[in-house]
Amino acid sequence: MSRTATRRNTQPAVDTVCEEAPQEPRLYRVLLHNDDYTTMEFVVIILMEVFRKTSDEATVIMLDVHKRGMGQCGVYPLEIAETKVSEVRRRAREANFPLRCTLEED
Repeated sequence: MSRTATRRNTQPAVDTVCEEAPQEPRLYRVLLHNDDYTTMEFVVIILMEVFRKTSDEATVIMLDVHKRGMGQCGVYPLEIAETKVSEVRRRAREANFPLRCTLEED
């Protein structure tokens, strides 16, 4: 008798069929809107702290908000965009500014 043991596959065979390829998540633009009360400095701070923009990037976006009425802070998957909008609104409320922050599908 041979001492060689034979291995048997103890796991059942499973056929996996993917009918659809994974899709990229939908992206959303986060926008800041101009008002007559929120200071430019506060907007720059928000852009640097919440959206991780450099001072130069934040200044460019802040000027878009000021001159065009709105500026794009970034493009994110829905949950991240919602979190950033909530954070901006919370900080603006705490600082007593009426800064509007919204999101829209990209």
